[in-house]
Amino acid sequence: MNLLPGWLRRHVAALRALLVLTAVLGVLYPLAVTAVAQVPGLKDNADGSYVSAGGRRVGSELIGQSFTDKEGNPLRQYFQSRPSAAGDAGYDPTATSASNLGPEDVVDKDGEPSLLSTVCARGKAVGELEGVDGSRPYCTEGGAGAVLSVLGPRDGAGAVVHPTRVISVNEPCPAVPFIDRYRGVKVECAAPGRDPGAGRIVPIRGSAPEKPAVPADAVTAGGSGLDPHISVAYADLQVRRVAQARGLPAGRVGELVRDATTGRALGFMGQPAVNVLRLNIALDKAAPYRG
Repeated sequence: MNLLPGWLRRHVAALRALLVLTAVLGVLYPLAVTAVAQVPGLKDNADGSYVSAGGRRVGSELIGQSFTDKEGNPLRQYFQSRPSAAGDAGYDPTATSASNLGPEDVVDKDGEPSLLSTVCARGKAVGELEGVDGSRPYCTEGGAGAVLSVLGPRDGAGAVVHPTRVISVNEPCPAVPFIDRYRGVKVECAAPGRDPGAGRIVPIRGSAPEKPAVPADAVTAGGSGLDPHISVAYADLQVRRVAQARGLPAGRVGELVRDATTGRALGFMGQPAVNVLRLNIALDKAAPYRG
């Protein structure tokens, strides 16, 4: 016969369940997972996939990092990683994220560049660094989004019938607009306090090639912000610069790129990619930089 009142029996049962679940899920399960993670072949991944060079840890092969000087300028002797939006300095595992900006984000606001202007600026910078044409569609020569705000009477579909004023929204005054006239109307620079949304937003493609010389992963950040790899195309673009900085034949640097290239996941998913950290470590071993 149970002499405990019903309400107390319920509390005792709940306490037992709490103790059992705590022991199983809070102690035994974590210990079992930790033990399995130490099995040879899994231990390296479980411990963080650290990469060592010169007897010290220099990073993880799963987390990207920057190869820049104190001012944030790319070091010419190293391959550069994909841009990152994780944290203020990028590649911050505690702030892993994307920029949350979409393809329709083309107008700079309150001094903050739009996604389009960010991509344009990166393309220009990479082109200058690598000595190639960094132009991209819908970008100005100065590295901003080539976007106009067209004001004037509109038709039923919202299109401007007769432009009365045209403003280059991403080129603040006193900048000279990237085009002089649009549909016969002189294009103005963007004056402070002027609302670009008052007009019809019109991106201008320009004369950039259909396939830019600078690959997409060189100008866009990944979803995690921690990408440790770059495309083979972006790595190949950097070969000449790195070879010149280190005094190596371009063919030898190209061989190191191939050695650091991983295949498709499971043989069929994704594209081959290059692990930037392992590639730069291999470079330091093959030809230590003496700049």
